[in-house]
Amino acid sequence: MLAGKKIIVGVSGSIAAYKSAVLVRLLVKSGAEVKVVMTASAKDFITPLTLSTLSKNPVLSEFTNGDQGLWNNHVDLGLWADAIVVAPASANTLAKMANGICDNLLLAVYLSARCPVFFAPAMDLDMLQHPSTVNNIQKLISFGNLLIDPDFGELASGLVGNGRMAEPEAIILYLEKHFSKSQKLAGKKALVTAGPTHEALDPVRFIGNNSSGKMGFAIAEELALQGAEVELVVGPTHLSLESSHIKTTSVTSAEEMYKACASIFPSADIIVLSAAVADYRPAHQADQKIKKTSDTLSIELTKTHDIAAALGKIKKAEQLIVGFALETENEQANAQKKILSKNFDLIVLNSLNDKGAGFGHDTNKISIIHKNGSSKDFELKAKKEVARDIVDSIVNEIFK
Repeated sequence: MLAGKKIIVGVSGSIAAYKSAVLVRLLVKSGAEVKVVMTASAKDFITPLTLSTLSKNPVLSEFTNGDQGLWNNHVDLGLWADAIVVAPASANTLAKMANGICDNLLLAVYLSARCPVFFAPAMDLDMLQHPSTVNNIQKLISFGNLLIDPDFGELASGLVGNGRMAEPEAIILYLEKHFSKSQKLAGKKALVTAGPTHEALDPVRFIGNNSSGKMGFAIAEELALQGAEVELVVGPTHLSLESSHIKTTSVTSAEEMYKACASIFPSADIIVLSAAVADYRPAHQADQKIKKTSDTLSIELTKTHDIAAALGKIKKAEQLIVGFALETENEQANAQKKILSKNFDLIVLNSLNDKGAGFGHDTNKISIIHKNGSSKDFELKAKKEVARDIVDSIVNEIFK
């Protein structure tokens, strides 16, 4: 359940900080990508070097990166994470979280986060039972934060009672249980296409387009985060996946993409056709490089396999197909025609007339149109956020 998840472990000043090393190790072994943010006092209990080695990422503690003048962007960190786990959460850090005090990087990341935040208190029993701490914990829960209850046992003070930070293994189980509930596409198989196709003229040249594959990659990652088993069929691109749990088939031409999709399609529940597939290919591919012998060159083109139409014809009732339409004019009308002719359930429309949308950008501006004619427009967003909107629409369509 934690494979591919991006998790920030927040470490505050507590003797229980030694358990953070085990927690980070277990998270990494589970396939999560882990970044550690420490408070200054946490360094008195465990070294950043230990946590950096275990997490395979630099440990962050300050707003700037020493003498290099680099900013550790708390907003980007808060948006990056799928979950934040503050473990141990000291009485001091709990109080600051509950009251919006922002005097260190960890608190700034917490206040910037849009993801679930888990906190595992660790302190002496009298501190835990103090009315101010009880009130702070209740406030954090009321904000939607998730409490991982402390354990009963011998404390650093020598007293026996509640206050021991939950064991790392228990925290892992808590996280897995949470994500298993949120993975709405668990048990579903998804086919995603991405990138361009290259149609060879000769051994050197090809006909292609400017698709980067970024949108399709982001959709594949988001489907995997939602629990789907994802197979990505991708044309020529230099992109790489963050998740190691997505099966990839690399192709070059439209014909190769058609064959790969036709093989995977029968077992897929969800099909997202985001690749920019060439509509035509050269009728004849030269065996040798075409020489420049005249001022003009005529090339006969022939239609490629229409992958979307071919899959739409054999679509089963329980399958859901999402198509894409990149238009330059009459956008809505052209998209509506396409959704019917290709037997799509949803179509994602983006226009080259919208600044920041289309090929090559890290952003996109889309409309999602349903087979029944209803549509929803979205503002310009990062493609990862656009992917989340698209996958949310898929989930809503499946479970409506």
